[in-house]
Amino acid sequence: MGKRDKKDEAPAAVAAPFNNPFAALAPKREALPQAAPAPVAPPSAKKPEPKGPARAVVRMERKGRGGKEVTVVEHLELPVPQREVWLKALKNSLGCGGVVEGDALVLQGDQRDRLPALLEARGVRKVTVG
Repeated sequence: MGKRDKKDEAPAAVAAPFNNPFAALAPKREALPQAAPAPVAPPSAKKPEPKGPARAVVRMERKGRGGKEVTVVEHLELPVPQREVWLKALKNSLGCGGVVEGDALVLQGDQRDRLPALLEARGVRKVTVG
């Protein structure tokens, strides 16, 4: 059988591009009663802002690091386990590496522009960039 023989055949019925196992359930879903919308909380009962440290100082540093730029976040006054959690969240958000050095979080690169917004979102009330 050659190529020309196949062209002469009538095309088969066009099927859906894929098999939808839930297509038969559509009429049953329409017959179900609609659920009532969820109640909306009054504006006065807003969720409280996440409580975080009172302040943070963000600065860029090069000395003693072989000329590499790092961003140092100081004065967070967080307990040791919390520092690790904050560092991991900031590293994921900024896409950079980092380490905890004493009471400070050290992030690779100059992150002074992007970091204040992230810290404020985590509940820091005052961010000083130096």
